[in-house]
Amino acid sequence: MIHNGKQRKLPFDATEALRHLRASDAKLGALIDRVGEFRLRLDAAPSPFESLLESILYQQLHGKAAATIHRRVREYFHGDPTPKQLLDTPDEPLRAAGVSGNKIKAMRDLAAKTIDGTVPSHKAILKMPDADIVERLTEVRGIGPWTVEMLLIFRLGRPDVLPVTDYGVRKGFALTFQRLPKNRPLEASDLPKADVLFRRAQKWRPFRSVASWYLWRACDLAKGTEPAGRAVEKDK
Repeated sequence: MIHNGKQRKLPFDATEALRHLRASDAKLGALIDRVGEFRLRLDAAPSPFESLLESILYQQLHGKAAATIHRRVREYFHGDPTPKQLLDTPDEPLRAAGVSGNKIKAMRDLAAKTIDGTVPSHKAILKMPDADIVERLTEVRGIGPWTVEMLLIFRLGRPDVLPVTDYGVRKGFALTFQRLPKNRPLEASDLPKADVLFRRAQKWRPFRSVASWYLWRACDLAKGTEPAGRAVEKDK
């Protein structure tokens, strides 16, 4: 979702990142050459509250259904709700918009933890280390490490995030680095364990987010589709 139709510049040098990744890993460099330009574009700096509210609404739903529910919620509040508005709103209009009971509880917990300062402001989160952001935001009901990793990469543009549990990243790694039997679909046993991916990715530091983006694109190439947005998943 693009807020106000605006996008932000990456807070790191993508050219430097690609130069480093090509030099440090020939196989990853070959994938980069096949995919082409690094085209990650950041949203126009929504607050952590707005980002996580959207994440909660999208969890475990297909994109179109989730977008419809998100639109209905925003229509009810005439825009993104504030944490206080969300806490003051009864369940009924949220349920009428299609929000499940568990998600309403998660949304209210997010609002409460934003008000008490557990969830930082946008200004504050920009100064926080990645690990501290993960620790703080996973205190919110329904928010796990994967969701926070996606926020770090796609909202904040942090350059060195490696979502080792992400199916698309694991699949892209298998397609790029492992010898797979030809003419057979990828199986669960083909996917790398987290420690295997983590060890290989040490040479990608400090640009593991960029490497992850290219692993997602490896999945697009395997399907014969144009490289586009990220894989959709939920917290494990």
